Amino acid sequence: MRKTTYLLPAFVVLLVIFLSSIFVVDEREKALVLQFGQIKAVKEEPGLAFKIPLIQEVVRYEDRILSLDSEEIEVTPSDDRRLVVDAFARYRISDVVQYRQAVGAGGTRVAEERLSGILNSMIREVLGADQVTSDRILSKDRRELTDRIRDRARIQAQSLGLEVVDVRLKQTNLPPTSLEVTFDRMRAERQREAADEIARGNEAAQRVRALADRTVVETTSEAEKEANIIRGEADAERNRVFAEAYGADEEFFAFYRSLQAYEKALQGGNSSIIMTPDSQFFDYFGSETAAPAQQ
Repeated sequence: MRKTTYLLPAFVVLLVIFLSSIFVVDEREKALVLQFGQIKAVKEEPGLAFKIPLIQEVVRYEDRILSLDSEEIEVTPSDDRRLVVDAFARYRISDVVQYRQAVGAGGTRVAEERLSGILNSMIREVLGADQVTSDRILSKDRRELTDRIRDRARIQAQSLGLEVVDVRLKQTNLPPTSLEVTFDRMRAERQREAADEIARGNEAAQRVRALADRTVVETTSEAEKEANIIRGEADAERNRVFAEAYGADEEFFAFYRSLQAYEKALQGGNSSIIMTPDSQFFDYFGSETAAPAQQ
């Protein structure tokens, strides 16, 4: 009974010490075993690992690719046209021992502050270099420039135990004041182009209207000319027919023309005319002997 009283607490203490000496390393992380702040072991493979209880501690770090968004910074390319650049980087901890020695107990916060400084410095250095203009930054050469920033930042980040996987420029804009001036210039340019197009359109419309008016005048003149020719030919033909008829039988021709005159004069709706019965107009309204008598 007395042995059981001592063995049970001893067993519990041993079990607690044993369990506290075991830790698990996840496949998504790396671990350092520290003893009084000094690195005693590096655990990069997932699984169970051991440490000395109460004396040693375990510090865990991400083994996955991490993201860092930098603050907006202003850069001045070689054409002195200021740009506001917003970038981001993808990085991972490549050397956990060097990382611990570089950032100490500050961890991710200190590492990202220093990496952000490196990234901003490389952006200013690359985008502000000679022969790098704002047009080139905004063109397809942008990828080449970001690769150059990534390569230079990768070299600088090695001192932190970090590997810069990729760098991208999220936004590249003009400052607000310059942006407004640019928009005004673009708006004025579009308005000038619109005015030029309207002027050219009006000029073309005037040419079309002038051509149409000339065509109308020419067509009308030609039609009137042909009508007058046809009308003259018809009158000539009519006069010829009348002349032939008059030459064939003068009395019948006079009678026919009188009938035409009667038809026009005696139509309904004509104005009234007053003539004496012995007027020459009514020669053919008399007796049968009236006409021969007049001959």
